[in-house]
Amino acid sequence: MMLSPLNQYGVVTTNYWAFTLTDGALRMLVVFHFHELGYTTLEIAFLFLFYEFFGIITNLCGGWIGARYGLRLTLWVGTLLQILALLMLIPVSASWSKIGSVVYVMFAQAISGIAKDLNKMTAKGAIKTIVAERKGDADREGRRLFKWVAILTGSKNALKGVGFFLGGLLLTSVGFNKSVEIMAIGLSISFLVTLKLPDDMGIIKKKLGIMSVFSKSQGINILSAARLFLFGARDVWFVVALPVFLEESLNWKFWEIGGFLGLWVIGYGIVQASAPGIRKLWTSKKTPGVSSVQFWSAALTAIPALIAIALWRETDSAIAITLGLVSFGVVFAMNSSIHSYMILAYTDSENVSLNVGFYYMANAAGRLMGTVLSGSVFMIGKTTMQGMQLCLWCSSLLVLLSWLSSLRLPEPKHSKRALINNI
Repeated sequence: MMLSPLNQYGVVTTNYWAFTLTDGALRMLVVFHFHELGYTTLEIAFLFLFYEFFGIITNLCGGWIGARYGLRLTLWVGTLLQILALLMLIPVSASWSKIGSVVYVMFAQAISGIAKDLNKMTAKGAIKTIVAERKGDADREGRRLFKWVAILTGSKNALKGVGFFLGGLLLTSVGFNKSVEIMAIGLSISFLVTLKLPDDMGIIKKKLGIMSVFSKSQGINILSAARLFLFGARDVWFVVALPVFLEESLNWKFWEIGGFLGLWVIGYGIVQASAPGIRKLWTSKKTPGVSSVQFWSAALTAIPALIAIALWRETDSAIAITLGLVSFGVVFAMNSSIHSYMILAYTDSENVSLNVGFYYMANAAGRLMGTVLSGSVFMIGKTTMQGMQLCLWCSSLLVLLSWLSSLRLPEPKHSKRALINNI
């Protein structure tokens, strides 16, 4: 029985949600487990090096693969690779040498990075099958586009937050090895649901050359650069430095850190999903434009700097980090949601998979930059407090670069009916 476009999207999204849970949990498991074994923050950052690096390659080529061979293939390959990565981590042991463990886990994380971005690209590309083609003015079409992008992006990040909490809870209750085994079984069950998807989902009929992945408009190129700096600014203090700081300086337990970061990401996802409604509080303009990108980037620039100043002035660390994270999360979520809308506003229906893939390649590059900086900059500080402050100043600088990049953005052409009517 052929699934309707809405049911196809439902299957893809359900699988993506299950994948997101394992992805968030695995990140917390790796950070906490190897920190507990005595690894430095830089060594932990290297465990994620291949995860982010291969995500760049996957995003660059994934859109072309999905457009030429179908989104079902990218979904299947991504899910099966994540299951493989989880299975590879089951035998990891504290008795292994440090070098051997790092190399082995980096390889498993490389597979997981490829898997994650194939799944994400599939879910983003499948948005165009949600709603059948309708007539309407450009502003109404833009509102529908912004709404569906916000819902998908927000729900994904909320579930990733649940995954953070799940990772800390599993590590505390059953240990590292049993945790990844449980997640591999759960994701395998989710994969079975995807077997009914049609094989032609997302295929573009025209012939595509591999070099088409590089053919981008000015708007897409500049927005991708702004995205790179934006996500580098988040991960430079969030990925490695923050969990280690909470454990070493504030003496939080693993499950407490996982729960705290999980709640932050859940809240971040809720704000993303609610972005269209939040904008209505102060503007009558239904869809965001270039000025929105610039405004939220400028607002975000100050927040990491203010947190760093608060820590430097010896304000209560728990209060400074908690209030700072909440503020950063709200403003960052608005930035990210508007970025996700703008990339689709800049592109057209024929090239949506290619352009989304290119855009998320920049996203992955930003995460790679932020991850490496998170481990290395944190180590420069003589104390964990100094290391955290340096990471926050670096975050503020990267957001500033994102804002400077956005100053050159052209306004998108909202007359692209073919794209928006299929969203």
